[in-house]
Amino acid sequence: MTGPRLGDFIGLWQVDRQIEDRRAGGCGHFSGTATFTPSGAGLDYAETGILALGAAPPLRAERRYVWSASGGRIHVAFADGRPFHDFDPADPAATHFCAPDHYVVRYDFSRWPDWSSEWQVSGPRKDYAMTSRFRPDAAGQPPTSAGSNG
Repeated sequence: MTGPRLGDFIGLWQVDRQIEDRRAGGCGHFSGTATFTPSGAGLDYAETGILALGAAPPLRAERRYVWSASGGRIHVAFADGRPFHDFDPADPAATHFCAPDHYVVRYDFSRWPDWSSEWQVSGPRKDYAMTSRFRPDAAGQPPTSAGSNG
């Protein structure tokens, strides 16, 4: 498998995320949706849902990124345009250093259109693992085969 192309992500996805905070010894869970919408030469990523952390009351959570493609790689930027990370869809791993913490991600597209991302974050301020699973939402199902469009 060569991995999905940028256009393969367009649509609505169900998101289920598990968070293991190794520093605090707690766990968290996020459940919601992510939408990839064409914008300019890339895709706007908008995620909304409910985040539950330990015994705290659940709260509404959201995040936004901008995804783009060039040179056979997918580039992920923060909503304000600052670079976050980039990866080759055929070997989907990346790192990001946000002083003083280090982020390592591995995407898994082997069961496309279901896919996942697994983050390992470590440093003096953070120590957690986060696994997010994405599956097409019936209301806005993206393409079913990787590499089917641009």
